[in-house]
Amino acid sequence: MPGNPTDQWAHGKERSPGEAKFFWTGGPVPVAHETWFASLGSGVTAFATDNGLVLVDTGPRIFAGDLAQRIRERTDQPVHTAIYTHGHIDHAFGLGAFLTTGQDRPSVIGQDRMAERFARYARSSEHNRVINSRQFGGRADDPTFQGAELRFGAPELPPTLTYHDELELTVGGLHFELHACRGETDDHTWVFCTDRSVLCTGDLIIWGVPNAGNPQKAQRYPEDWARGLREMAALGARSMCPGHGGPIVDDPALVQRILLETADFLDRIVERTLAVLEDGSPPHVDIVRQVQIPQSDSLWLQPVYDEAEFIVRNVIRYYGGWWSGRPSELKPAPRHDVAAELATLAGGARALLRRALDLADHDLPLACHLADYALEADSADQQVADGVAHLYGMRAATEPGLMATNLYRSAASYAKARRPFA
Repeated sequence: MPGNPTDQWAHGKERSPGEAKFFWTGGPVPVAHETWFASLGSGVTAFATDNGLVLVDTGPRIFAGDLAQRIRERTDQPVHTAIYTHGHIDHAFGLGAFLTTGQDRPSVIGQDRMAERFARYARSSEHNRVINSRQFGGRADDPTFQGAELRFGAPELPPTLTYHDELELTVGGLHFELHACRGETDDHTWVFCTDRSVLCTGDLIIWGVPNAGNPQKAQRYPEDWARGLREMAALGARSMCPGHGGPIVDDPALVQRILLETADFLDRIVERTLAVLEDGSPPHVDIVRQVQIPQSDSLWLQPVYDEAEFIVRNVIRYYGGWWSGRPSELKPAPRHDVAAELATLAGGARALLRRALDLADHDLPLACHLADYALEADSADQQVADGVAHLYGMRAATEPGLMATNLYRSAASYAKARRPFA
């Protein structure tokens, strides 16, 4: 994919302090003796040992060359072992760029559900390309989003060794503990180098609200996630290398604070969502409105990417079914038919759009409902398409989280092309 996705995510806005932390790019930063961290799009940690490098994560293909060059400023050791914290494209697909000329194939370690993830990617590559184009704020038919980076299966160098719950590993005299923890994914690993007191969290820490609610992706596990964060906090690690953003170096009190505050944040969302579910199990949208979202001033708990409302929805999905709870939505009529009927009642798609535009200044979410119906009723009408695109551009500008921002930007792009988002 041409360009820098992080630039596309930022879409020209002035970054808040929280965004600056999430997007931190730099390195190599020494985090312990002969141990360095670098980040561009995602983080990579390199441990020099007597037998070669141990890498925790390898970045995405498009940035791996740059990340490898940064690490090579400090060491020319061949890669002995690579540990993938999880199978997402920005963590497990860049290893080839780090290998030295003529070196032996390294050992590659991942949690044993990773193979299933890669098989699922291979079976749904077009689906993944489409949802990733939306996540970057575009359309699937835009040439910008036709690249191989958005259509993927397994990495070129998949795991050669897998484990289920825990694995202890010694490389070149350096000891590592690997622990499985369902969180953002069901194949997640966190790593602790006991000898150098360095904790590598993967995406269990990202300098933002945990990515536990992504609306387009598979189930996430905030309860297990919080439990894993508490286990990490108990280690007393001196330095922490996150999945995204900058490291914490030689500050065990701050490491523990970040881990425990994030665990508390997730636990509160789960507990409050379950309390509403237990009180009559109302329709899902009503549950979301009734849950009191926890607030935090901490930079590591700002909604710069994912956000708490989405996490609530993921908790509902875990404990409930796919049905929203609205009777008409159990076996609904085709959306186009509903949109056409509402447009008829309103006096046409343009009338729906006019009402949406009237509402926009004081109730933009409601305006967007009407905009959807207007576009779905008559997507060929350029005036309707332009008006809907305008509304979703407004909506994108009001969102603090990059995920929602880019999905609304994508909706605006689809509308400009006279195509309903769905």
